[in-house]
Amino acid sequence: MYFKAAIFDLDGTLLDTLQDLTETLNAVLDREGFPQHDGERVKHFVGEGVETLILRALPEERRDDEALTARCITQWREEYAKRWIEHTRPYEGIPDLLHALRNRGLALGVLSNKPHKPTVEIISRLLPGPHFAEVRGAMPDFPKKPDPTTASAMAGRLGVSPERILYLGDTAVDMKTAVGAGMYPVGALWGFREARELIETGARSLFPRPGDLLPWVTGA
Repeated sequence: MYFKAAIFDLDGTLLDTLQDLTETLNAVLDREGFPQHDGERVKHFVGEGVETLILRALPEERRDDEALTARCITQWREEYAKRWIEHTRPYEGIPDLLHALRNRGLALGVLSNKPHKPTVEIISRLLPGPHFAEVRGAMPDFPKKPDPTTASAMAGRLGVSPERILYLGDTAVDMKTAVGAGMYPVGALWGFREARELIETGARSLFPRPGDLLPWVTGA
């Protein structure tokens, strides 16, 4: 395949963030006196932003309590700011993949539903260097994925037509974003979700490891 750019999801695609996400969530739930969740359940809570994460984690009968939800979101943000660096690391093969794609002339970007400030901080700490032309997390005035608005705007700023952009992610949200923006959806099977979900929501290619992606993109 011939691509001129690649846009990456963050959690479950570039970085294994699951343990820090789970421990942060459980710290908030414990503080509020609610049952905790293991990582396998949290895998299916994440992907659509902090607000959705909290709603899915709360007991069903408490999800309509707006004051509780707002309090938990605030607590989560504060707790995650302290915890995210404890266990989060790039997946094996990701730094090499990014370096190789850059060397082959692809423009790279990150688009996450994680809040913008921690998204930028995490990338600068764990994937430093000139890899990314643009890093975008969730901002109050912009729609979150799977709305394709921000992905399409990123294509314009990268100066690449959408059909020449590979979009790599690990959830249905990412595949829907790519399809909506007219990009090529690629599923990361090393991440948080299963192949069936990715295929059903538009993935055109699936890869079990980051290293498997490079020869397919470059023809090497």
